[in-house]
Amino acid sequence: LPASKGFEIGSGFSATHFWGSEHNDAYYNHDGRIRTRTNNSGGIQGGISNGEYIYGKVAFKPVSTIFKEQESVDKSGESVKFKPASGRHDPCVLPRAVPMVEAMATLVICDHFLRQYRNVK
Repeated sequence: LPASKGFEIGSGFSATHFWGSEHNDAYYNHDGRIRTRTNNSGGIQGGISNGEYIYGKVAFKPVSTIFKEQESVDKSGESVKFKPASGRHDPCVLPRAVPMVEAMATLVICDHFLRQYRNVK
């Protein structure tokens, strides 16, 4: 995904601060449906859906064009001041982010759904 810098499923990067016993998704019976107590896995365990809601997060970088003078260097390595941009010269991801992430997630889930039937005749 253009401009994306990070992706996490479930508890994602924060999971590195847990002990295994704290992060474990214990199963229980809830009105006849098997559920997990925390869904720290975000609905995916071992690359397979566990029946819980699948959720993830995507981090996008900020736009590159800023309107502040910056320090830089020229080709010879001399310090120069880089003048602020006049107008927007890069695409803004924000209005495209949600449909882009939804479309990619849908494609990946459909792809994996179809993969399980590739050798079935």
